[in-house]
Amino acid sequence: MTEPTRIFHNPRCSKSRQTLELLKERGIEPEIIRYLETPPTVEELTRILDLLDFEPRDLMRTKETEYKEMGLDNPDLGRQALI
Repeated sequence: MTEPTRIFHNPRCSKSRQTLELLKERGIEPEIIRYLETPPTVEELTRILDLLDFEPRDLMRTKETEYKEMGLDNPDLGRQALI
């Protein structure tokens, strides 16, 4: 049994809207999770990172001002701290 398709969606984001539209064009009706209203749990984020074989910074906007302001550019921060 396969898991349902889910999208962590931000309706104000053009890439997110394009992705949702692409899925629907292909006949896929995903479960939509508006992550700004319902942020993923630590467990969900960990699972997503593991499935993608990513590290937290791979999903972060490292060029954004907030990234540095929050100290996320600190190389001493480990995976769990960044999650």
